[in-house]
Amino acid sequence: MASSQDIVRIGSYLISIGLVLVVAGFFLSTIQGGSGEFGGLVLIGPIPIAFGSSPEITTSMLYVGLLMFIIYLFIRRKM
Repeated sequence: MASSQDIVRIGSYLISIGLVLVVAGFFLSTIQGGSGEFGGLVLIGPIPIAFGSSPEITTSMLYVGLLMFIIYLFIRRKM
């Protein structure tokens, strides 16, 4: 069983890796000179709110949010 310190350490690593990936993606997009599409997902509690620069990206973000919501429901039901 993982202790709370281990969980905090793993969470910190995941946040750091995510931040590095976002920054690297921004710089690679800038270097290539392309105008890429963007999208995002905001979770307010378990409710997903999706946004994006095109309908395809927004739909993809909504699917990711719904998947996260379903996973949340399964985890909550197990507890």
